[in-house]
Amino acid sequence: MASTFKRVAKASVTASQNAGSADAIYTVPAGASSTALNSIIIGISLCNKTSSDITAGVYLSNYDGTNNAYIAKGVTVPANTTLEIMQGNKLVVMNSGSAGDVIRVETNTSTSLDVVLSVLENV
Repeated sequence: MASTFKRVAKASVTASQNAGSADAIYTVPAGASSTALNSIIIGISLCNKTSSDITAGVYLSNYDGTNNAYIAKGVTVPANTTLEIMQGNKLVVMNSGSAGDVIRVETNTSTSLDVVLSVLENV
């Protein structure tokens, strides 16, 4: 299967300070016949649409339910600005064939944050 570039966008993230229940932005898909696949996250942008600073976090829910981890936590996103979380780094995310890693985003202020994620799938 050929690798594919994709962009995922989520407008107006729901307010949540609980990483496990934060909005799911991207789930690594399984391949044909539920085969394991990997993806590479190549960019995560957080845009504050309000005139006040907000706090945000980006969280990795591991496909096996263990070793969940923050990618960014308690980050201040200044008013009316976009913050690039990855800044040239890459993040490998996986699907076991039966479950996939999930990238989640949390914020302290409902409907204030838009997220855009760039990913290379099927690598």
